[in-house]
Amino acid sequence: MSFLHLCQSLSVLSCGLFTGAAIFIYYVEHPSRMAVGTQYAASVFPGSYRRAAVMQAGLAILCLVSSMLACVAGAGIMWLFTGLLMFSVVPFTLIVMMPVNKKLLDPKVDKYSASTKSLLQTWGKLHGVRSVISFCALLLFLNQILPVVNK
Repeated sequence: MSFLHLCQSLSVLSCGLFTGAAIFIYYVEHPSRMAVGTQYAASVFPGSYRRAAVMQAGLAILCLVSSMLACVAGAGIMWLFTGLLMFSVVPFTLIVMMPVNKKLLDPKVDKYSASTKSLLQTWGKLHGVRSVISFCALLLFLNQILPVVNK
């Protein structure tokens, strides 16, 4: 396997894993915890969030670095663009989602309140944006790699 193909493979793999995790959280995990009540959802959110944040941040960084290296190795500027698109979930999280995250991660959060339920609902919608962004990046990566597979 050439360096270029290794970088491309790492880009697609890390983006795919991130996207799969994001979609799972959006369609399965978050709705499931919300279905059993605000108290439960607010109680399990911190542990789930911290684990997912570490995994997804690592995958986003790996995707960006490998797509940058693929671009430099000759894959073309679209690899860099797509890696940057995938990585855009990081500043989105830090700028847009972090105020909500901080409130939900506060140990003093009232796990029974309507405002906490509203925060959890807002968090779910914002996480949906991350899911859409990563899915779009995955489609762009696949669009770039599949013609190579078919040759």
